[in-house]
Parts: sequence; structure tokens; C-alpha cells
Amino acid sequence: MRKPRIAIILDENTSTGGNRYEAAKGYFLAVSNAGGLPLGIPYLTDVVDVVLNEFDGLVVVGGRFAYPDDWYISGETSRSPASERFDIERAIMEGYLEKDKPILGICAGMQSLACLNGCRLTPDLRMSFPTADEHDKRDHVHAVDILPGTRLAGMVGRPRIDVNTFHREAIAQLSPAVLASAHADDGIVEAIEVVSSAFAVGLQWHQELFAETNHPGNGVFRGLVQAAS
Repeated sequence: MRKPRIAIILDENTSTGGNRYEAAKGYFLAVSNAGGLPLGIPYLTDVVDVVLNEFDGLVVVGGRFAYPDDWYISGETSRSPASERFDIERAIMEGYLEKDKPILGICAGMQSLACLNGCRLTPDLRMSFPTADEHDKRDHVHAVDILPGTRLAGMVGRPRIDVNTFHREAIAQLSPAVLASAHADDGIVEAIEVVSSAFAVGLQWHQELFAETNHPGNGVFRGLVQAAS
């Protein structure tokens, strides 16, 4: 039986010239451990139709790059650099949403998924939410509460888990098309699900960094591969 082909949109080194593709190995290991066949996707227009028609699922990885100004709350814009990634990523994600094919967005990938469905971001969560904890902190973990009855709850199997956190941007406004399926203790949205999609899930944390552990969040990768089967 053919393994589901899972496209993984690569990141790039936006902070040092944008001349290299990048992606943590954990994305590929997590998909492989879940029974899928992961393949990295470059920023080439010719690959868009191939990914839409010949792949079974999609992982949109983390990264730091600017989104369009109208994806942010009024009066705010991104502090991050532009990326060649955006146009290709957007075309693929829109195609997957239209075809209702499985999508897992992680960190920046969650934010793209959210904004394509009407949400808006803050470029600096501590500015917009002064009482929020520090979320842009590598090697730090915090707890998230998972909303009962959500797809995420079914995949993780626990009401509360510890996750890593290194993001400066965050969802500031939810749209009716998106359900917040997990929150940090300070109220920051940590996971989403697109209500009308069979499987369109976003995580604000980097679950791929837990790929070599028995972290309960790895059930999300198994859920993605199952939905793509």
C-alpha cells in the first residue's frame, strides 16, 4: 500500500540573505514516524500544481517573514523581512483548502492558515497583550489547555500538555471560520481548526521538535497522515 505523500513547504534563511532553503529534520521524521512519506517543497511556480494534484497532505512549517499588511490588526505591520516563500505557500494552501485536502500548519504555518480564513495577527504579542507571558523564548516550555471535543483533543488525548514557545507574532482576532482549540494560560491562541475543513489544523508551537520523544502532541502528525490516507 502506498504511503501518503506529505508535502513540506521549506523555510528559508530570511535573516541572512534568503539564499538557502531550511527545514528542521523533525518535520520529516515526525511525518515518517506517523506512516507518511515526507517530501520538501521549494519556492518554484511549477511545483504548485504538482503539490495540489499529486500529494495527499501538507505541512506548512515555521519561519519568520512578513505577511501582507492587511493580515495584521489595524495600524500594525510586520517587523520581519519579506520572503519568496509567501506566494508559493499561499497558492498551495489556498488550493488545499479549496480541495479540502489535509493541512497541518506549525507556528508561521498556523498563522497563514488563520489569516487565509479571516483571522488577523499582531506583529508583537507583548505589545498587543501587555499581560501576556514571554512567548519568544527558545528552550522554554509552557502549558496549553486543549478545548474538549475538538479534533486536536481527539489526537492528543489529554486536556493539558506542555509545549515549547518561540514566536513573537500571534493571532489577535479570530474569525467565525476558525475555532481556537488550545490556549496558553495567558489567553494566547495556541492551536486552531478551520471549522469547514475535514482536516485543517494549526499549532503555534513547534511540535516537530518533539519528534524523537513520546510527546502526546505527536498524535497530530498521525492524525494528518490518517486524514491523507
